[in-house]
Amino acid sequence: MTTHARDKPAIQVAKPIALHAVVIVIGIFILLPILYGVLGGFKNNQQLSTNPIGLPDPWVPSNYTNVLASGDFWVQVWNSSFIALATTFITVGVSALAAFVFARFAFRGREFLFTVFAAGLMFPFAVAILPLFLLLRSFGLLNNPLGVILPQAAFGLSLTIIILRQFFRSIPGEIEEAATLDGCTPFGFFWRILLPMARPALATVSVLAIVGSWNNFFLPLVVFNDPGLWTLPVGVQQFQGQFSRDTARILAYVVLAMVPALAFYAVAERHLVGGLTTGATKG
Repeated sequence: MTTHARDKPAIQVAKPIALHAVVIVIGIFILLPILYGVLGGFKNNQQLSTNPIGLPDPWVPSNYTNVLASGDFWVQVWNSSFIALATTFITVGVSALAAFVFARFAFRGREFLFTVFAAGLMFPFAVAILPLFLLLRSFGLLNNPLGVILPQAAFGLSLTIIILRQFFRSIPGEIEEAATLDGCTPFGFFWRILLPMARPALATVSVLAIVGSWNNFFLPLVVFNDPGLWTLPVGVQQFQGQFSRDTARILAYVVLAMVPALAFYAVAERHLVGGLTTGATKG
């Protein structure tokens, strides 16, 4: 008994240390490429060849200032932001309504229909690109932001509905019954009670939708031929092709292209943690 009593605290101490060590190692592997890109953007090509890891000497801020002074960069930031926000609005709005029906209403064929939506997770986007391109062309949506927004929203429905349905089902039925007794309609219950309580889940699916849209490269590349409609991923690829020999300038462009997404994630993370804390307090 004494030996077990001594071993147990040792295990309890060693386990958090091991977990922290794993997290630190993973964090280092994530941060090193970012740090290399940030510092590489302050170098010239000669420094990248002779001193790829060390600090810039001298520092070359013109790589960043030239990109920031470019109108094309800001146009791509606007295009990516508009498409991501529009995609998220449609995806979360439609999915919330569908998840509410799947979670709170009983009707024949409900589980089969939900399974059809869930099966969308197993449908690769690359397989659909050719018929999707033909469909968009027939509707005149090539070189149109809707040609990217609508397919992204459609492909995002499956995961979003699954997440929101599970959260809506966790809301006690007594709350809905009390709202009904107070004269609240089903849509009123959804709008006034269910959605405010679902803020953590809505924040989660919104982050997933925005990040997925922001990082989407294949669909905007296929849909947009007009440089004025390019998103940042497409812009990075085109910039790399244009300045293929200027690696330092490419690194600066890539780093600046990441900044809006990182800034959004920092803000969204606060809202997500705040929503989770609020939900836990109310529970």
